[in-house]
Amino acid sequence: MISRASSAMAAFPCSRVRSGLRVWPGVRQLCFRKGLLYGFLRFLSTPLKTLRGASRSLRVNQFCSVVNLFSTLQIELVPCLRDNYAYLLHDVDTGTVGVVDPSEAVPIIDALRRKNRNLTYILNTHHHHDHTGGNAELKERYGAKVIGSAIDRDRIPGIDIVLKDGDKWMFAGHEVVVMETPGHTRGHVSFYFPGSGAIFTGDTLFSLSCGKLFEGSPEQMFTSLKKIMALPDDTNIYCGHEYTLSNSKFAVSIEPQNEALKSYAANVAHIRSKGLPTIPTTLMIEKSCNPFLRTSSTEIRRSLNISEAADEAEALGIIRQAKDKF
Repeated sequence: MISRASSAMAAFPCSRVRSGLRVWPGVRQLCFRKGLLYGFLRFLSTPLKTLRGASRSLRVNQFCSVVNLFSTLQIELVPCLRDNYAYLLHDVDTGTVGVVDPSEAVPIIDALRRKNRNLTYILNTHHHHDHTGGNAELKERYGAKVIGSAIDRDRIPGIDIVLKDGDKWMFAGHEVVVMETPGHTRGHVSFYFPGSGAIFTGDTLFSLSCGKLFEGSPEQMFTSLKKIMALPDDTNIYCGHEYTLSNSKFAVSIEPQNEALKSYAANVAHIRSKGLPTIPTTLMIEKSCNPFLRTSSTEIRRSLNISEAADEAEALGIIRQAKDKF
């Protein structure tokens, strides 16, 4: 597989072969667009690290597949409903398969059928129907175990395994760290795979935004985002929705002088014009561009008349109110 990566490097302007990028037939343009997306952060002149220390491939069928060859964990993006994303997890060594936040069953069944795979686990970040709507049918069809927050044990359909903040659970040979990330809902959790440099954030953190505060406070959301921000910068963020284009318009409106943001927003617009996903994003990108991770920004505070004396949680609340009205 590395020899294929070497031959593909001419199609993707990356400076070192050890980044392990493979270009499969028919997706050279996708890889190029992905390169543009990260260009403003100099990802085109240094090794890609969106999966820490790992090799990576990009494929498109009706979903995008990102493969971490070193950890043997494959992550496949599956579009659901109007703008939801579910994620199929496949451990190459054992054949174990899981799905994160299946809002509906049919796209998941179709994706599994294409590769003749079974389903072992269903991981839910929170109880909302657009993240759990496929639970019952998938559990009945495959006998999969449903995993979710102990706080939401009475609200997640079919839950079998309850986890709490700090718990470490094993998906095949991959450690999964459970992080309670309330704010959007009181029982929201994120699933962090440190060996693969990936986190599934549900509706807590989106690219260029955070979730609406349905059941939580700005203080809770700020604390949740701080937990995620403490992870390595090259962590891949897999969120629950394709909201990046609309989020970019709001972000630019309150921080118009942020050059990294303007470059990212332009690339997002280009990618979405082709009908391609903007996810995963990386924590490095979000720290540079996401207003909800930039609550101390002088320009954002000036744009929204946020007092210099306001703490960051209060600023986040004001930014969230402005986004809700945008």
